[in-house]
Amino acid sequence: MRRQHRVRANGQIRVPQIRLIDETGKQVGVVTVPEGLARAREAGLDLVEISPTAKPPVCRIIDFGKYLYMLEKQEKEARKKQHVITIKEIKLTSNIEDHDYHTKLRSAINFLERGDKVKVTLRFRGREITRQEFGHRVLDRFTEDLADVAELERNFGMESKSIALLFSPRKIQLKKNSKPEGALTENQSESKIDAETQNE
Repeated sequence: MRRQHRVRANGQIRVPQIRLIDETGKQVGVVTVPEGLARAREAGLDLVEISPTAKPPVCRIIDFGKYLYMLEKQEKEARKKQHVITIKEIKLTSNIEDHDYHTKLRSAINFLERGDKVKVTLRFRGREITRQEFGHRVLDRFTEDLADVAELERNFGMESKSIALLFSPRKIQLKKNSKPEGALTENQSESKIDAETQNE
């Protein structure tokens, strides 16, 4: 397992004293490592360092494999709760067809509703650069059509022959979509996980 090399157990624990928690979860107190190892062997379990930065380090008598499994499970649950925000790009032109416009608009709305940011880039091709007002009209329309789900975070202005805008999801919209009907709140979810752990 990924965390195995970061967790010391049994003979890997090389400090004069440890604060020991026994197999029932009871605080034993400060003991020597040999004493902790003897207690672990007597219980048929391992001596595992669970808080190496404490002074003295905290060790617990527990099955090492089970402890590593618990750590992996906690990491997976934490990753599930995380949402990595990515930036999706939508490319437009000043003479975009209405069908293509609505297709790209739907894509942008989908990205925003799931919590991603959207960078809208409009590129002027050829002589289109001489009639920039058409491109600005397209961007103004796109901004207006996204108003219910997004807010303009940044206008990059003209870069070479392109104009770029960055949109981020509206907080109200994120809150609305993050809790579908019947969904547990974060605290309820954590309580449920704790209950499941205790039942195990």
